[in-house]
Amino acid sequence: MTPLFESLIGLIAALAVLVTAATAADRHREIVRHADVEIDVIVEGSGPAVVLLPSLARDSEDYDAVAEGLAARGFRVLRPQPRGIGRSKGPMTGISLHDFARDIATVIETLGGGRAVVVGHAYGNWVARMTAVDHPALVRGVVIAAAAAKQYAPELTVAVTKAGNPSLPEEERLAALRFGFFAPGNDPRVWLDGWHPQVRDAQRAAVAAVKQSDWWSGGTAPLLDLQAEQDPFKPPAKRNEMKDEFGARVTIAVIPNASHALIPEQPKAVVDALATWIATLP
Repeated sequence: MTPLFESLIGLIAALAVLVTAATAADRHREIVRHADVEIDVIVEGSGPAVVLLPSLARDSEDYDAVAEGLAARGFRVLRPQPRGIGRSKGPMTGISLHDFARDIATVIETLGGGRAVVVGHAYGNWVARMTAVDHPALVRGVVIAAAAAKQYAPELTVAVTKAGNPSLPEEERLAALRFGFFAPGNDPRVWLDGWHPQVRDAQRAAVAAVKQSDWWSGGTAPLLDLQAEQDPFKPPAKRNEMKDEFGARVTIAVIPNASHALIPEQPKAVVDALATWIATLP
């Protein structure tokens, strides 16, 4: 290796450190409020707003790599922590998806310039769709990422519960993660942590409190159905379910080598798919 080449390698490494440090410095948290609710929001980047909503009983820090990638592409990325996680707080009983949608609407109004693309991963896609139904003027587009089909096998719900139960043996949880969340060859251990089982029942009750038909359409905004190729919650036979029902409003993108977890499995592919689709929006 020549001295010049070694110098170039060193310069590239130094630049990478500077970029990472700049990204970390730009990332900060803000609290937004409405009524008796406070929502803790991770904020980074500048440009058109994109809101990222996490899966059941998980927090929006799952999106670290995706948020960093989107911010680098010129977006203002907002990651609300669900009620009961981080510094987010509000009633956890007697609520429905409409209440969670109001939380997201407040985030868009306060930090997103009044209009945003809303991305919901797994459970989060129900909140994203409800937000678009209840607050259409605030939603530029909806992304349902690793969204389940209208009907799916009940054993998958059991796998979700086991995966997020830290009191179970690790091997039992890993088996559940491999079954329901991670494609073969992808490491499920990255999701042994990061669960908040204390909010799971409240989130499930919020869905049960509304009819599926209330949120299923995702409003009238353009919709990206971002699917994981090996997701048991949406097998190949269900791949066109949304497009068959809602037509040209729906775009389908399939991420290879990913299952229901999707975000930790293929963050770069997710960023590419989101940025490409958002560029097509009015």
